[in-house]
Amino acid sequence: MEFIIVKFVLVVIVFLVSLGVAAYSTYAERKIAAFLQDRVGPDRAGPFGLLQPIADGVKMFMKEEIIPTNADKGLFILGPSIMMMTATMTGVVIPWGNSLFINGTEYPVQITDVNIGILYIFGVVSIGVYGIMIGGWASNNKYSLMGAIRASSQMISYELAMGMSIIALVMTTGTLSIREIVEQQQGFHWNVFAQPLGFLLFIVCAFAECNRTPFDLPECETELVGGYHTEYSSMKLGFYLFAEYINMFISAAIISSLYFGGYNFPFIDQLGLSHNMLTLLGTLIFFGKIFFFIFFFMWIRWTIPRFRYDQLMHLGWRIMIPLAIFNIFLTAGIVLWKNGQLF
Repeated sequence: MEFIIVKFVLVVIVFLVSLGVAAYSTYAERKIAAFLQDRVGPDRAGPFGLLQPIADGVKMFMKEEIIPTNADKGLFILGPSIMMMTATMTGVVIPWGNSLFINGTEYPVQITDVNIGILYIFGVVSIGVYGIMIGGWASNNKYSLMGAIRASSQMISYELAMGMSIIALVMTTGTLSIREIVEQQQGFHWNVFAQPLGFLLFIVCAFAECNRTPFDLPECETELVGGYHTEYSSMKLGFYLFAEYINMFISAAIISSLYFGGYNFPFIDQLGLSHNMLTLLGTLIFFGKIFFFIFFFMWIRWTIPRFRYDQLMHLGWRIMIPLAIFNIFLTAGIVLWKNGQLF
């Protein structure tokens, strides 16, 4: 019973943290954009504009709910629901910290440690494509449908390169469990040093999977008005927008876990702190890494212009996938050489 209560509390905490980070990412995005463009940004709602995400949420709830007459009403509601559900499901296999000892019992700071953690994330993320495609098709709007097709083809194309970059990582770590991959990076043995090309491929694909600039063609307002969510309003539109920020948060957490040690940090064993204190400190440092990558996502958005669609597909199929295949062969050669099986 105690085990179920602890897991339930963890689920609630991860859910609320995901929503909180996503909400304040909208605030941070506008502040960082304002800084890069030499302006102020939101500063009216609360001190320094800190209540702006709450004002945005109230605005979304108070807006009129409109469903187009010719839309498929059931699917029109299902689309944003799938996007939001899949975005919040991915956080369950991420180790947010080491473990806590409570009344002599050890509890990992992770909802569940399945031995196919990476495959689970890929499976859930791929379901998110249906949320976009269903929403664009159900709107009965040609621009929405074109935006949905763009988003689906983009996500499927870049998922291939992302999957191949992970294959090389699995070959070096020998596991699909995210916790085991994090534990192998204890201290400063980060995978980014062993897999620099794999990391570069993964982070570029993460930008494409989150529909972030320069890969935000599904929402290209100059060609498609608003893209696949043109016909959406109120909280259904809010679900689509919110899911993208949650995906960015989860992507930053996965990058930090797979390539930058997760909750591990250098000299962790030399501090002389208790196990629980080290776990709390590791969790704080893990979130520091996550916030850095969220900032990096935003920095790129306001620095690099949007690709054309043919450029995006050229990059995905003719550069990213061949590089990922090369990385697999290179990693295989290094692994065999280390094991003395190459010659």
